[in-house]
Amino acid sequence: MSVIKTHPAWTYQEKPVNSLEDFPKGTYGFIYEVLHKVSGMKYIGKKVLFFERNKVLGKRALEELKQERKDKGLRGRTPLKKKVISESDWKTYYGSQNEIKELVTNGQPEDFTRTILQLVPKKKLLTYYENKWLFSKEVIEPGSKYLNNSVEGRYFRKDFEV
Repeated sequence: MSVIKTHPAWTYQEKPVNSLEDFPKGTYGFIYEVLHKVSGMKYIGKKVLFFERNKVLGKRALEELKQERKDKGLRGRTPLKKKVISESDWKTYYGSQNEIKELVTNGQPEDFTRTILQLVPKKKLLTYYENKWLFSKEVIEPGSKYLNNSVEGRYFRKDFEV
């Protein structure tokens, strides 16, 4: 079993995308398609460019924040967490579904292409456009060359079985 160490670049409108600077300002995430060239199977998904997490403050950071709030004259309860924003794993991402993960684990970088289909400015629109692409490509219908098993966890490939 080999694990892909180098990743094929993402492409958008036939241009390589390798860093955050390659995205227009205000891009929240993107809709993508991964092609496994060996099998001809594809996968459509969405990916955010940044992770937002709430980090629990340690004792020292909490005391510093309390003092900072006191110096500014701020009253009320001192928050125990702070929001931390960091770049997501978009550069190495292929998809969340088990079949695509298995193909990546057992494959070679040259076995894949990763294409950005659409750039999206807001979180809510990211889900909307992912669903739009999934339905328009008929990813769960019989005979589909897509690995996607469901749309929104609500509509499933198995629903088409008679």
